[in-house]
Amino acid sequence: MALSGMRGLSVFISDIRNCHNKEQERLRVDKELGNIRTRFKNEKGLSPYEKKKYVWKMLYIYMLGYDVDFGHTETVSLISAPKYPEKQVGYIVTSCLLNENNDFLRMVINTVRNDIIGRNETFQCLALTMVGNTGGKEFSESLAPDVQKLLISSSCRPVVRKKAALCLLRLYRKNPDVVNIDGWADRMAQLLDERDLGVLTSVMSLFVSLVSNNAEAYWNCLPKCVRILERLARNQDIPQEYTYYGIPSPWLQVKTMRALQYFPTIEDPNARRALFEVLQRILMGTDVVKNVNKNNASHAVLFEALALVMHLDAEKEMMSQCVALLGKFIAVREPNIRYLGLENMTRMLLVTDVQDIIKRHQAQIITSLKDPDISIRRRALDLLYGMCDVTNAKEIVEELLQYLNTAEFAMREELSLKAAILAEKFAPDLSWYVDVILQLIDKAGDFVSDDIWYRVVQFVTNNEDLQPYAAAKAREYLDKPAIHETMVKVSAYLLGEYGHLLARRPGCSPKELFAIINDKLPTVSTSTVAILLSTYAKILMHTQPPDVGLQQQILTIFKKYESYIDVEIQQRAVEYFELSRKGSALADVLAEMPKFPERESALLKKAEDAEVDTAEQSAIKLRSQQQTSSALVVADHPSANGSAPAANHLTLVKMPRQTVSDVQESSATYEEAPNPPVEAPKENGPVEVESNATNITEINNEIKVEPPSTSRSTSPADLLADLLGPLAIEAPPAVEQHPAQGLDANQSPVGDLALATLEDQSNSVQVPIVNVEEKFHILCTKDSGVLYEDPHIQIGLKAEWRAHHGRLVLFLGNKNTSPLMSVRALILPPSHLKMELSSVPDTIPPRAQVQVPLEVANLRASRDVAVLDFSYTFGTALWKALSVHSLKVQEVVKGVKPMPLPEMANLFMSLHLAVAPGLDNNPNNMVACTTFFSEATLAMLCLIRVETDPQDRTQLRLTVASGDQYLTFELKEFIKEHLIDIPRAQAAPPPAVVQPQLPAAAPATYNDPGAMLAGLL
Repeated sequence: MALSGMRGLSVFISDIRNCHNKEQERLRVDKELGNIRTRFKNEKGLSPYEKKKYVWKMLYIYMLGYDVDFGHTETVSLISAPKYPEKQVGYIVTSCLLNENNDFLRMVINTVRNDIIGRNETFQCLALTMVGNTGGKEFSESLAPDVQKLLISSSCRPVVRKKAALCLLRLYRKNPDVVNIDGWADRMAQLLDERDLGVLTSVMSLFVSLVSNNAEAYWNCLPKCVRILERLARNQDIPQEYTYYGIPSPWLQVKTMRALQYFPTIEDPNARRALFEVLQRILMGTDVVKNVNKNNASHAVLFEALALVMHLDAEKEMMSQCVALLGKFIAVREPNIRYLGLENMTRMLLVTDVQDIIKRHQAQIITSLKDPDISIRRRALDLLYGMCDVTNAKEIVEELLQYLNTAEFAMREELSLKAAILAEKFAPDLSWYVDVILQLIDKAGDFVSDDIWYRVVQFVTNNEDLQPYAAAKAREYLDKPAIHETMVKVSAYLLGEYGHLLARRPGCSPKELFAIINDKLPTVSTSTVAILLSTYAKILMHTQPPDVGLQQQILTIFKKYESYIDVEIQQRAVEYFELSRKGSALADVLAEMPKFPERESALLKKAEDAEVDTAEQSAIKLRSQQQTSSALVVADHPSANGSAPAANHLTLVKMPRQTVSDVQESSATYEEAPNPPVEAPKENGPVEVESNATNITEINNEIKVEPPSTSRSTSPADLLADLLGPLAIEAPPAVEQHPAQGLDANQSPVGDLALATLEDQSNSVQVPIVNVEEKFHILCTKDSGVLYEDPHIQIGLKAEWRAHHGRLVLFLGNKNTSPLMSVRALILPPSHLKMELSSVPDTIPPRAQVQVPLEVANLRASRDVAVLDFSYTFGTALWKALSVHSLKVQEVVKGVKPMPLPEMANLFMSLHLAVAPGLDNNPNNMVACTTFFSEATLAMLCLIRVETDPQDRTQLRLTVASGDQYLTFELKEFIKEHLIDIPRAQAAPPPAVVQPQLPAAAPATYNDPGAMLAGLL
């Protein structure tokens, strides 16, 4: 590119370089842009030389970072110039200034095509280069056949065919349909026989892209790739210009081996043997030298060869050779080579029977953990984590704990998590595991997540032999003058639960334990204060005989925190204070924690860092509306800090009598109820539940439902769901109204399970997909299992018994991607059982599970069973119950003012109707809502749906729904008046109908605007 003859361009560049600051540069650029804009206005007076000069200046200004928003027409017009200098400038500047979506490129498609199919090879190269850089889908549809002809033409020079291959690669990426697989398999096999290495390298780039999408179609090309590697490995017929520091075309070698990795395997024994000979030659011939460029090229080939060896699952001897070579790499001084060696050794862990060979280099890998380069330290940590097993776990974990003292903050969180996981997976005994986790918390408390100490608590709770040891270790750490708050949490919890087991040891009396824990109280945060209050209550409960002085100290603390600003702490303090004055009641409420169910480790799930799907995201939003629920919601969700929390982690929403010891993890999902190891039946057995069938009358295929005036009102969310559903042109027929029948009077004398809805209003009663009676009898002899299941929900049960007290947990699992609404549950206990069911959340999020605790006390012997009354709504069930003619009105309105939807939306907003975009999937429809206030209806939700015909804007279908028949009619007429192009007239009176006997107050859902808004959202 000769620019020396353009004096004006040289002067402009010199002026820019001589500017002392950015402001001077901007002023000079603005001046030049103004000059160029003025000259382009008189394009006829411009000579080709001047046009070239100004376009070059525009490109230079663009490269400096300034916007160039004019002159594109002049630039594109240069492509059509007959001479090479102008055409070259046009192609180069167009490629830089315009992207593939720019409309100006459409102007030059024909010109580019003429250059491609022309005889001038220079013009062909310019056109192919421009299309290869900026070509989009339109170029691929117009130019792909011509580019393919150039590529397979034997009369074209190699330089043109190289550019044609790369150009076709660009077009294929933009539009894969331009390459016909059936015809191109044989053509590609012919192209791989090319002797010119430049063309072959470009063709191999295209081949890699083709086989990545469909390797099955190109099996005939596999032997060709092996022969190419043989030719390169033996350095046969390789021109000097393609030999890089003595390595024959390393770029072609890398691309060829990458292409082979897309084929599942190599069946041909001859090709497989030849390929392994090539790989063996590469492995044997690669070594570390002083020349950096040669190292880069040889290592690029080597590591691609290693990837191919792992892909082909080579013999163990070759695998050992690969590991030995990588072992030499991680021992050299050059950091880049050490990094590559560690990274590829980590990949080798995926191959079976290689881990034992890698263990031979464990000492060198541990040395790399102390490298000055943090990237090498991270790779060493990943490798140690991957190669750890039961044989070397102790040594590796101890090294990680030792390194934790000097590790920088950027690595401590990852280091702590991996050390905790390794200790859990490969612990020789549980006491060693407890020691490791407590050391982790002590050395890196700020970087230890709550999931780690939760896991320790679960192990200690489930292993009685471990409890005295864990409590003693916690006591030792509390003696330190300064410990992390996380250590205070776990130590206080363990001593509260199991401190009484150490009562006979020196320094471990209840009074001494209270004193050492209470010393930490002024320095801890609110969340830890809650745990300490629970610990004080536990210590007080275990103090036998009672110590009046200790009791007075603890009660003073409870009294102090009764007016604390945090509600959780305030509630705990009040309840513990009252319970402490009742003596035996404290022991019943604060009994020892039951064993946790067996489940997959939350730490392992956290390490996998799984992404949260959209269903889980919606579950998070719904969970935020359940603040008054005492259920424990199980759903995966990202934490506020960005790190993924433990899966199935339970968060305490509101449980008046729960302590932090109730925070558990559960592996139960909607698919399977929790299933811990089967134990012998407890003393009293699980609570039996009586069986009842739900009745519903069906006449002429029409479900008879309860009218809206009953005690159970319609959810606005279901109202909205039906409004958006398919609608008939005519109004729905009147539905005969019958109150829902209650429980069947003829109850079975056998103690079967009864899952009766509170009030059957659904238009579809779900039939259980399991034998409920059989499941109930199974639960009479087991502590956990599935109680009930239908297409939408699964109910599981788990029971724990201590003497005459039982703690049952109902697992309510939503099996759908939509929430279950209006969930209700009621326990009807017999006279010999005292039962207390915690509140059930009104909504179960999609694909999530909630746990509802149930406290049971057996008063006397009896065979009577309890009844579980349960109901929920799914989809549009409740709206169907509201499909009374007077509550939803639909009419086809003709003579409408023709107006687009945006204008109609503005009209609705001027009428104080809130338009809700996105609720209806049909772009020709619109949904709106409003709240109507009056003495009779109070706050009444109204929903409006407008369905338009894009072919005829003079008619539409209008649907209005609300909880009041007169409001529905008047609102429909009011909207019609503003839509129809006629003079305003008084609305016709409503049809003479007998007003139904409505209750004095509207249903609760319609009285509460907040509830309606929550339903809509």
